[in-house]
Amino acid sequence: MNKKYELVIFDWDGTIIDSQSHIMNSMKNAIIDEGLDVPEDADIRHIIGLSLHRAIETLFPELPYEIIDRLATNYRRHFFENSHPDSELFSGVEDVIRDLHASGYYLAVATGKGRHGLDIALDKTGLEHYFHITRCADETRSKPDPMMLDEILTDLDLDPEQAIMVGDTSYDMEMASNINMDCIAVTYGMHDKQHLETTQPTHFIDSIDQISQFV
Repeated sequence: MNKKYELVIFDWDGTIIDSQSHIMNSMKNAIIDEGLDVPEDADIRHIIGLSLHRAIETLFPELPYEIIDRLATNYRRHFFENSHPDSELFSGVEDVIRDLHASGYYLAVATGKGRHGLDIALDKTGLEHYFHITRCADETRSKPDPMMLDEILTDLDLDPEQAIMVGDTSYDMEMASNINMDCIAVTYGMHDKQHLETTQPTHFIDSIDQISQFV
């Protein structure tokens, strides 16, 4: 494989794993627990990728912090107590990650998930040993702030032009743009292609196995 980059950074939910239903159901149940009106599915889908508190604040900008914090606690309870059969790797993901790793790329994860959730997911999927470094929203600033990308680059002693971000939301694309990093938008995740086009990603792919032609 002719390497254009040294590092490939992946988002997790909606890019590597198909967790949309599980996330949305957990958020809806958390909202119901507080007696609030449940937003439209499109509105909930749109906030996936942000840190948990920022996502809730986006859905309910007028809520006081103590209720936002309770909603976050409710969400975590529903998410971790209720497994979901649809939360599985997208087709071809494991093969692509294994091949990139074998070809000598550094691999990383930059996700809106919390550390506890990502560690469980990495263990469950068996992908942990492929990634050289991971960053979560509860360890740094939420997307689209580029801090987590900057921390990954610093730890690996690389510059933005040596890396590419792969994600399924506008937050991923904006985060990469904010640090002048190339990015690949996947069209099978949380945000549709029409919305992703507004962020002007470097490339689009419709399935993960198309990534090799761009990295």
